[in-house]
Amino acid sequence: MKFPLLAKVGAIVLVALMLMVVLARIEGLVGERKGRGEEAVRGVERSHAAAQSVLGPLLQRDCVERWDDVTDTDKGHVVTPARREFSLMQVPNQLAVDGRVKADPLWRGLYKINAYGGHFTVAADFASLAPLQPHAEHDGGKLQCGAPVLLLALSDVRGVRAASVTADGQGVPVESGTPSGAYPHGFHATLAPGRAEGDAAAHPLSVRIELDLIGTGQIGWVPAADATRWTLNSDWPSPSFGGQFSPADRTVRADGFTSTWNLSSLATSAPADIAKGLALCTPMPTSANDASDDPAAKSDKCLDLMNVAFIDPVNPYVLSDRAVKYDLLFVVLTFIAVGLVEVLSGRRVHPVQYGLVGLALSLFFLLLLSLSEHLPFEQAYAAAAAACAVLLGAYAMSMLGRRIAGLVFGLGIALLYCMLYALLQMEQNALVIGSVMLFAALAAVMMLTRRIDWYALFAQLRRSAP
Repeated sequence: MKFPLLAKVGAIVLVALMLMVVLARIEGLVGERKGRGEEAVRGVERSHAAAQSVLGPLLQRDCVERWDDVTDTDKGHVVTPARREFSLMQVPNQLAVDGRVKADPLWRGLYKINAYGGHFTVAADFASLAPLQPHAEHDGGKLQCGAPVLLLALSDVRGVRAASVTADGQGVPVESGTPSGAYPHGFHATLAPGRAEGDAAAHPLSVRIELDLIGTGQIGWVPAADATRWTLNSDWPSPSFGGQFSPADRTVRADGFTSTWNLSSLATSAPADIAKGLALCTPMPTSANDASDDPAAKSDKCLDLMNVAFIDPVNPYVLSDRAVKYDLLFVVLTFIAVGLVEVLSGRRVHPVQYGLVGLALSLFFLLLLSLSEHLPFEQAYAAAAAACAVLLGAYAMSMLGRRIAGLVFGLGIALLYCMLYALLQMEQNALVIGSVMLFAALAAVMMLTRRIDWYALFAQLRRSAP
């Protein structure tokens, strides 16, 4: 063969292309399993209850104004009865919510869904019901209003397990649904008809709600009051605070967390947005390992939220997906290491052996994915990395012809897996760590081969080719 080195490089490139096909199939499998996990979450939400956003309590009073429209015609005055229907809405002056949430994970096959159940005590104080006093907009208009209604809206009313309402110290019957066209899902309680009339309207109203609520993933509350205080206690150890507001105080422990939001109406447009009928939305899903969407981004179509998500800091599918993004880098670095040993030691390595080494490296990612579905991610990673490092080390002893060389090769592979694990854990520093790794690999190759006479090496290979 006239150009043995060129043929060898071509064969290795062909092996690398074949490995890229294998790695692409493994990446597709990771994406498929991740998609099935998301489908399992949606399936549980359809039969259980989805993420919850809560609005209220609010006061609403429906009114009708009637008047006569007088039109002058050739035949004289024509009187036409007219009417308009409108609703008056009032937010509390003071809103205090005390919530205690307990994790209640659900399983669908291999997939875990972070569900919860909580009890919320809501105290709302209205200084007076003067905002519920209607004013006629037409001359001679006659007003007729119904009784004020206290309503609490939810994004998924299926999560309500029990609710009771007390107004002015008296229990009020609770009914499903709300009279609000913008926020129809929830429950309401009708107050006494005369509570918003005359002198009674000038008196303050104190409301207390006891609510048992379940949901999945996250929970948020709209700061719809002049002053809002929301205290949340949970046994979930890994909260992610989102929405448009961070808690003023938070304490995250190994056995749970405590958080408190304190907001005034000066910091939020929620009271004004309620009058415009902006939607009650659930925020985008949050994940400790996926920041592709900004859950705190303000939507022009949704109300402000104070929000907390119950996440898993170690999501096996997200971490496996991030790990396979480095698969080609692993193969290239390993091939460089084998080629370097081949050049320095004079021991020839066949392209088939390159292929087998590449397949062993590829199977690590498949092992990682399958084991992480049954074991904690750290244990799955350690088992897959140890198995591949031992296999490659033992194979390298025969491939390189020396036991010490095989041992060093296996330790090098183990070091690569340790670096990959560091990349997975330190997402924010992944770029700098990866850049330093590549620079160190290139520097090592350059320093180890700086004294090699490449012309003499090529000539020797050409002479030995026949």
